[in-house]
Amino acid sequence: QVQLSESGGGLVQAGGSLRLSCAASGRTFSSYAMGWFRQAPGKDREFVAAISRTGDSTYFATLHTYYADSVKGRFTISRDDAKNTVSLQMNSLKPEDTAVYTCAAGTPGRDYYRDYNGYNYWGQGTQVTVSS
Repeated sequence: QVQLSESGGGLVQAGGSLRLSCAASGRTFSSYAMGWFRQAPGKDREFVAAISRTGDSTYFATLHTYYADSVKGRFTISRDDAKNTVSLQMNSLKPEDTAVYTCAAGTPGRDYYRDYNGYNYWGQGTQVTVSS
């Protein structure tokens, strides 16, 4: 069982930056891939970024990251297994980035990191609002 808790959301002007963090409970954090998803009002949940589990030698020799095209080059996902945290650094924010951001943990297959069905555990979410 993994419990996830996000922090770092808030209100920022367009062009600004925010850093989201997700703290995980449990001693098996490193065995989970971690993802960030977001959902804006009236829209479906969408994939933002993901990072492979540490030591996932089945597929990757090193950590691998995935990004939605809409955030590539602006957002960076990272993980710290010693602190059981995953972070999402968001730069050059746009009003269309406004959403509730939720972190997730799971063991998706190599081709399913962008699929929310590949994740078993979810946080409560944190609101990010970008004003124009």
